[in-house]
Amino acid sequence: MPKLPKPEELSKISLIPPEKSWMDAPAEIREGMFCHPAKVKELEAVSFPNAHKWSVMDKDWNLPVDWKEIFLNGIKERLLRYRSFHVFMDICVRCGACADKCHFYISTGDPKNMPVLRAELLRSIYRKYFTASGKIFGKFAGARELTEDVLKELWYYYYQCTECRRCSLFCPYGIDQAEITMIGREITNLLGLNIGWIGGPVANSFRTGNHLGLEPHTLKNIMETLADDIEEVTGIRIDPPINKKGAEVLFVAPSGDLFGDPGVYTAMGYLMLMHEIGLDYTWSTYASEGGNFGFFTSMEMAKRLNSKVYAEAKRLGVKWILGGECGHMWRVWHQFMNTWNGPPDFLEEPVSPITGTKFESAKSAKVVHIMEFVADLIKHGKLKFDPSRNDHLKVTFHDSCNTARGMGIFEEPRYVIKSVCNHFHEMPEETIRERTFCCGSGSGLNASENMELRLRGGFPRASAVKYVRERHGVNMLANICALDRAAFPPLMNYWVPGVDVAGIHELVGNALVMEGEGERTMNLRLETLPGKEEAEDV
Repeated sequence: MPKLPKPEELSKISLIPPEKSWMDAPAEIREGMFCHPAKVKELEAVSFPNAHKWSVMDKDWNLPVDWKEIFLNGIKERLLRYRSFHVFMDICVRCGACADKCHFYISTGDPKNMPVLRAELLRSIYRKYFTASGKIFGKFAGARELTEDVLKELWYYYYQCTECRRCSLFCPYGIDQAEITMIGREITNLLGLNIGWIGGPVANSFRTGNHLGLEPHTLKNIMETLADDIEEVTGIRIDPPINKKGAEVLFVAPSGDLFGDPGVYTAMGYLMLMHEIGLDYTWSTYASEGGNFGFFTSMEMAKRLNSKVYAEAKRLGVKWILGGECGHMWRVWHQFMNTWNGPPDFLEEPVSPITGTKFESAKSAKVVHIMEFVADLIKHGKLKFDPSRNDHLKVTFHDSCNTARGMGIFEEPRYVIKSVCNHFHEMPEETIRERTFCCGSGSGLNASENMELRLRGGFPRASAVKYVRERHGVNMLANICALDRAAFPPLMNYWVPGVDVAGIHELVGNALVMEGEGERTMNLRLETLPGKEEAEDV
């Protein structure tokens, strides 16, 4: 990994555009701003085409002989398959309303990271080969030839987009740049140009059911270890149900919550909650992943991975599905699932067995977000909390892109946080809810070799955190996305030292008063609670 600049160096951003036209300014591909290619065996495991060894910094990417034909056919097929793609290629008037809304443009000053110009990288090829004006007038009509340099430029910048959809919020025509990025990646993937941080998780999910490649016995051991820690904190022994046939609810969490700090504390919160309310539920070692990295490769791959969850729900005979704190799993389930896999009519419309609430928003997909579920429990007085256990924390909340812009889950997380914490502070209004800034590492960019890109992309969000840090002493950034819990720790350490990261269910677990528990002297991180030092010594 290349040496990172210091924060004061990285924050010096010039927004002065280059003198040359963007078509005449070749891309400067440099270390720290891209992910390494996927391994051949990973792509072959899921039957991706043209898997081959290549290096981003090499002049020769070892493309297939007929790469140009493959690329253009890829555009043609998707123009016919996706009406939205065809519309988006034609209706942009390049007004620039989206230009300064992208976190990557704000933090790099690179014009090709303006959503409008990033789209032009692909749209210019479309014009050249699929429109009469482009064929006749060429560059004057915004068209350009498809060359290897043009291909490399398009690949480079389409992996500098996290598909967060913030730009689409401001587009007067409703153009979804994320969908254009998805199509652009699909087409380059036809040439074997996938990245390791996506190809690896996709292959793992296809093989084992989760991104990390965790085997069933590993998942069981992890949950038993978490149960050990819960017992140490509360004195209560939890026996997590796994692969239980006939359970009422299948619970599916992101695998990042079962493997890694701080996600494991979120998982502990899940386990404590389910135990306390006596929910008849089960985890699955087959459908052990809520997230869907296939979404960052192709619609077909996302469909294949998504089908595992419903196949397992059918096998186990559950009534409905409860999903954990994850981001893109929710955009997949609520915006694409019925088109891909068809309505799951073998499941029932979700109804809380604790409160009797019917979750109308889950009527189609039969999946309830855990924040909706817990907010409902709190509203009906089914949980007891001691918020003072979180008094050492001053909390702010990051609206994860897919649950916020993709689902409209705005108030439930805030309601839960305020129920379990006494100190909550919002970031500036223009940076939260539907206008939230991305973590900068989404859509498969959460690697180590592209750390400069990630730190730059997360700069706008970090700046908003710094604002509440300086004014209110905020020291905890809460969120409801496993990718955020992985991306934010290095981002905070770099830009806003002193701010930690947590899933909301870690805060819930800390405050939850469980029947039969012993005196709490530690939080879920096994840290001594303020004022309990003497009890801990005893």
